[in-house]
Amino acid sequence: MPLCKAVIVPGNGAGNVEHCNWYGWANKEINKIPGMTCLLKNMPDPVTARESVWLPFMEEELQCDENTAIIGHSSGAAAAMRYAETHKVHSIVLVGAYISDLGDENERESGYFSRPWEWEKIRGNCGHVVQFGSTDDPFLPWSEQQAVADGLRARLHKYADRGHFQNSCFPELLATVHQLKVAQ
Repeated sequence: MPLCKAVIVPGNGAGNVEHCNWYGWANKEINKIPGMTCLLKNMPDPVTARESVWLPFMEEELQCDENTAIIGHSSGAAAAMRYAETHKVHSIVLVGAYISDLGDENERESGYFSRPWEWEKIRGNCGHVVQFGSTDDPFLPWSEQQAVADGLRARLHKYADRGHFQNSCFPELLATVHQLKVAQ
């Protein structure tokens, strides 16, 4: 299916997502790509980011489907991976992805980490898997990010100086969306 939509799923606690990290910038820039629409909305349950709330919102409100690239950051990356276990999507682009609750009670309550990841199902439901990670992420050990890359056989963009990707723009992400649009 052709890529015609991107959906940005933010990390938890993002507040007004238009003004947080690179989300608003990416939304504006992706919407400039001919034939593309990008959606960015404040998520329900923004602090705990419960799977039971976010995945139905992604399906019903954001309408993530076979023509959609889901761009997930942090908790949004966990949501993108769980969504792709049971839904066909064009692609997932993971930024600051991880595999466990990291011993954090809020992460545990989200529900994403209560069972093993179904890597094969995710790969089978996605035409493309791209991942951005940084070894200096203050929240995520590299071993967590590498486990995602290994499990999904992701096209990994590994950095040593990006932290948790909380900058105001993200040109490499935009280039990736352009590549996915062309790679149809």
